[in-house]
Amino acid sequence: MTQWLIAAAILSVVMLAATAPAAARSLPVYGGIDPQAGLGASPSMLMVPQPTPMPNSVSSAPTDPNEIRISGLGAGSTQWTILVLLTVLTLIPSLLICVTPFARLLIVFHFLRQALGLQSTPSNQTLIGLSVIMTFFLMQPVGVKIYRDSVVPLQEGRLTAMDAVVRAGGPLRQFMAPYVRQKDLALFLELAKEPRPANIDQVSFRVLLPAYIISELKAGFQIGAVLFLPFLVVDMVVASITTSVGMMQLPPVVISTPLKLLLFLMVDGWHLLIGALIRSFH
Repeated sequence: MTQWLIAAAILSVVMLAATAPAAARSLPVYGGIDPQAGLGASPSMLMVPQPTPMPNSVSSAPTDPNEIRISGLGAGSTQWTILVLLTVLTLIPSLLICVTPFARLLIVFHFLRQALGLQSTPSNQTLIGLSVIMTFFLMQPVGVKIYRDSVVPLQEGRLTAMDAVVRAGGPLRQFMAPYVRQKDLALFLELAKEPRPANIDQVSFRVLLPAYIISELKAGFQIGAVLFLPFLVVDMVVASITTSVGMMQLPPVVISTPLKLLLFLMVDGWHLLIGALIRSFH
């Protein structure tokens, strides 16, 4: 029995010695220790991994091509660029009214609707849309010049956002100057206590903008009053006829409105009115 135990122990030792190199080859490398060096290394050196340096998270972080990055336009900073752009977007409705022909066009169209005796036809949305389209037609050359002189250099980095806004004021000044009355300009120069300029280029926008919008309001009311006169004549004629024949129960406007519409359509009123408005800006 003892001999069998001794033989089994010897066989176990031989099998362990035969399989040790293969097991060592299958072990991973820890701490730079080669498993082929044998089993003489201490177990702590084989089992405990040495710390490896972590890569820099900033430099090695993968960049997402879809990531939104906001950078300053031109040579300006991001904060000032966003501030200027948001300010411009906020002021777009006021700029549309104050530095374009929009106010004059809308006033004339409303006068036309009142002169025809129509309360809601065309609707306010239709008149505003027509005024916007006509404003785009008139301001398109100015917009092209502003884009070429201000927006393109801003995108290419040759101008800051503030410089682009200042440069965009030149084409607007050239457009508004011919339609500003000298009387209105002198009024706001006096109110602003500014010296009398030698030419229109020396007038500040603080004076030019209110003078322009006042001049546009006056021009719109003048055109509307002239447009109102022929329809007023029709109303007076119809009222006098109905009164003379004793038609007191029938309001004169019921008869005059169709007559005014027929008169407006016979003379091709929209064609004449739009043509006259466009020519007033040339």
